[in-house]
Amino acid sequence: MELKVFQYFLFFLGLTFFGLGNAIAVKVKYVGLHPWEVLNVALYQRLGLTIGTWGVVSGLVLIIISLFVARSYISIGTILNAICIGPIMDFFLWLDILPKATNTWLDYLILLSGIVITGIGGGMYVAAGIGAGPRDGFMLSISDRTRLSVSQARIIVESLVLIIGFLLGGPVFIATFIYTFIQSPVFHRSLKLFKALVATVKKKKNQAHEGIVL
Repeated sequence: MELKVFQYFLFFLGLTFFGLGNAIAVKVKYVGLHPWEVLNVALYQRLGLTIGTWGVVSGLVLIIISLFVARSYISIGTILNAICIGPIMDFFLWLDILPKATNTWLDYLILLSGIVITGIGGGMYVAAGIGAGPRDGFMLSISDRTRLSVSQARIIVESLVLIIGFLLGGPVFIATFIYTFIQSPVFHRSLKLFKALVATVKKKKNQAHEGIVL
């Protein structure tokens, strides 16, 4: 398999996992969502359209801002990320095959599965090397323009997003405040695993190329 083909396959598979994880989390949104999803759900409840559509809108807005702040973080992968994850999430919600809220402790297990799947998907699409997501690129551009670290920029931006989402009536609860503590370790492990996989495919391709040359 050509390296580029494999990278795009991994990238889109990662986006699919990410969208699926978000869709699962939305099914039990009353226990809390990630700040960006809190905002997207709030906008959906207030203005209509779909949750995924608002995800696309917010992603494109961040890309436009990043273009004026630090366009080096914008790539084809950033744009594909912004326009694909929302529709993928909406598609899984439309299928109506995901577990529904039970209003019991099982809902926390459902949310946990969504967070883990999202973390795995995030690691996959970043490891593919096609480009960072619009939110990641935005955080990096803010960090470049200020004296803030990427972590500090993320905390400030996501806190503002959470406040806006909360004021608009978005679902904020316990899971909102522990989301990152669960998702980040899963993301980092996934990123490490799939980066190694991409490196292995690249090494085999180089070896095959050297063999043809010889």
